[in-house]
Amino acid sequence: MIDPKKWFPLILWIACPAGAEDPSLASRLAPLAQSHRGKVAIAVKHLKSADGYYLNADEPMATASLIKLAVMVETFQQAAEGKIKLTDRVVLRQEDKVPGSGVLTDHFTPGLSVPLRDAVSLMIGLSDNTATNLVLDKIGIASTAKRMESLGFPNTKIHSKVFRRDTSVFPERSKKFGLGSTTAREMVEILEQLDSGKLVNAQSCNEMLDMLRKCSVHETFQRFLPESVKIAHKPGALSDMRTDAGILYFGGGPVALCVLTVDNKDQRWVVDNEGNLICAKVAQAVYEHYRSRIVAGKGKP
Repeated sequence: MIDPKKWFPLILWIACPAGAEDPSLASRLAPLAQSHRGKVAIAVKHLKSADGYYLNADEPMATASLIKLAVMVETFQQAAEGKIKLTDRVVLRQEDKVPGSGVLTDHFTPGLSVPLRDAVSLMIGLSDNTATNLVLDKIGIASTAKRMESLGFPNTKIHSKVFRRDTSVFPERSKKFGLGSTTAREMVEILEQLDSGKLVNAQSCNEMLDMLRKCSVHETFQRFLPESVKIAHKPGALSDMRTDAGILYFGGGPVALCVLTVDNKDQRWVVDNEGNLICAKVAQAVYEHYRSRIVAGKGKP
């Protein structure tokens, strides 16, 4: 019996040449963007065939906490270069505590000492804002933007520490975008390099992907996906924006995707926030699209 997973990339290539936009995928995703009450950017790339879908994908947009993914990459890169060690300890001070997501501010006392690796894990898994600032103190605020630019991602920048606009190294971008900025296409390309083991080194990519798999947010990409789909992702949220970027691993994948929404009319902090829902529906549509193609091509895997 022919293994459909083995032949899926060929099936997809015949239907849609490598690197091309898939019109049937567009027919699923474009209506979601059109109906959203806010600005939307989407990038989707099937990492085996390279086909996908792009909407406003090259326009710089705000990230909220999604930019912490790039901070994680820079931290691992500096560790690989010997500038820092992931075992170096960072110490929590009272003045380091900032509001928002995470556990360090409300649940731990000043003087707590944790390995840098654990601070990065908190920054990604729980989107801990205080942990993020501790990481930035260690690696430098400007270093992430410089690294991303050297990798070919000039629009992907963290501008300042979280809730510390006074530390901004990009004041004008801070005014326009807040904490961070990127494009949907750049974020997908970063994820592609993570998946292929090309960022830092293969071992570091595996560890970073593992951190992304432990993300505690389930209201966005993960929401409408079956448990069989494994996802490595980093979302972000502010009152008028929801963002998410990640990789879906399943029989028809892997697929990297990014959804950025800003200027959202729905600013409620509820599970059914419209920004959450469009992220969830895009991920669901992407899954169903590629799943249906492999089923139609060679039978159910």
